[in-house]
Amino acid sequence: MTDPSLLEIRDLHVTYATGEGALPAVRGVDLTVDRGQIVGVAGESGCGKSTLASTILRLQPVNATVTGEVRFNGRDILTMKWGELRAVRWAGASIVFQGALHSLNPVHRIGAQIAEALHVHSSGLGETTVTGRIDELLGQVGLDPERARAYPHQLSGGQKQRVMIAMALACDPELVVADEPTTALDVMVQAQVLSVLSDLVRDRGVGMLMISHDLSVLADLCDRITVMYAGRVVEEGPAAKVFADPLHPYAGALSAAFPRVGDPAARFAPAGLPGDPPDPRHLAGGCSFAPRCPRAADVCLPAEPELVTYAEGRAAACVRIGEPRSPAERSRDHHA
Repeated sequence: MTDPSLLEIRDLHVTYATGEGALPAVRGVDLTVDRGQIVGVAGESGCGKSTLASTILRLQPVNATVTGEVRFNGRDILTMKWGELRAVRWAGASIVFQGALHSLNPVHRIGAQIAEALHVHSSGLGETTVTGRIDELLGQVGLDPERARAYPHQLSGGQKQRVMIAMALACDPELVVADEPTTALDVMVQAQVLSVLSDLVRDRGVGMLMISHDLSVLADLCDRITVMYAGRVVEEGPAAKVFADPLHPYAGALSAAFPRVGDPAARFAPAGLPGDPPDPRHLAGGCSFAPRCPRAADVCLPAEPELVTYAEGRAAACVRIGEPRSPAERSRDHHA
């Protein structure tokens, strides 16, 4: 019998109760992360990425209703009792939140905030041991151990993000969920943070779920990519394939948004998609991407397309995959 995957998400639905009605943020998502693997999740704001991340560790707000399975090492996190869940958080699976500025306590020193996780999950540690571990963690993310004495406001944005990564590693978790860890960082600092995350997976063999709106970043860092739109998975497959040769029109639009250096054709890449993602409270029937899709046709409207498996470990949810494109459609693709 083979060991279970590190993280297995099956038919996950997350719906928020709001004053204007039910808001389905995640709709039937399936996703797997194995040990030593980085899986990326891409999509625009509002597609359900952060809701997915928070639900993995049951951090969603009280107005959320969750169904499905989130299995960590074969055990469903959604059905765990509080004591079991507390043992999994930080020690088994940890999360790097999107905004380090809002995740660090402004009135406590960096070292004290890292030490808190160590004391909670490793009782009996002496202060010398804790201090040594904090110095080790800061060194692993490229920070001077002296930064443990600093307050958050004394650090740059990139340094704060590295502190968040150090905190996530404090208890040697098997899984790290990184929710937009490079948002608002300049290109040089972004590259340094991504290098830290990549080294973490290579050196420790942990699994990582990397969430980002930037498909080019995920293509460089990840083994596989899942593309979400309107709370659903619309494409999934090997990272290089999804970025270079996407099957779904939405994944194609995300890929085309990032010009390839040295590729003259990239100068004529589409400027972007028209319109905005749909309001999850008012989803029309059929394909939710159809109102923005350059290939939309009547066949797209009767029902929402299912995720279909193709060769090379790829899957996509589009009824027009494999159909030849007319000259008019090719022209729309070019000018979308």
